[in-house]
Amino acid sequence: MANSLHNLFHAIATAKNEHELRMHFMDSVGEHFGVQRWGIHMFNENSPYKAVEVSGRPNIDTFMELYAQFGRNVDPVLRYVTEHHAPAHEEMVLPNGGWKQTELYKNCCAYYDHEHIMTGPIVGGGKLIGAVHFARVGKTPAFDYQDIADLSGVCTHISTCMATLNSQKTIFTSTLSDRLTPREIQIAQLVARGLTNKEIGVELWITQNSVKQALKRMFRKLEVSSRIEMITKLQDILN
Repeated sequence: MANSLHNLFHAIATAKNEHELRMHFMDSVGEHFGVQRWGIHMFNENSPYKAVEVSGRPNIDTFMELYAQFGRNVDPVLRYVTEHHAPAHEEMVLPNGGWKQTELYKNCCAYYDHEHIMTGPIVGGGKLIGAVHFARVGKTPAFDYQDIADLSGVCTHISTCMATLNSQKTIFTSTLSDRLTPREIQIAQLVARGLTNKEIGVELWITQNSVKQALKRMFRKLEVSSRIEMITKLQDILN
């Protein structure tokens, strides 16, 4: 058991980006926790989820719709995780027999035979930025203290990796920004809005040729060859 967790820790630590991190988690975690269904969800301030990876659930789109409609706001385990930034399972936060009386179970999890659930936090910047979810189906044992301890370790490694990746992204973004002058960043913002060279010139009170020459310099600085490639590379600066 310890070796399998250490392998997972290593896989998480070597992820080169968030997508790879999610894939490493999904590929390695299910067997260790003895679960039939598991997933990792990254939250977004403007919508319930920024990214979702789920394994083992049939009709996943239907499940996500049900959970969004009936479950997330009344999920007692997620509520605990959100409040304490610590992993939990249903028997930790509900009285004996209380799980099957919850709105989450009746309106969502019962359709998928989720007899036991466990959730762990992914944290960053002092807040919950994602969560990992596990479900055992049918006549399977409930999660126990060892599962919680192991999940706590996994969540620590995921949160640490996310912090490292975000830090690297910030450094990269800052480096790109330093390559451009304030006027060049203005031009890039107008390009991102879809303006032509002529329209950019009018907006900034410069000639169309000045815009053209500025874009050539910007392409060289950013090592790109097109407007689309430039905007893609600068998306974190321009948002």
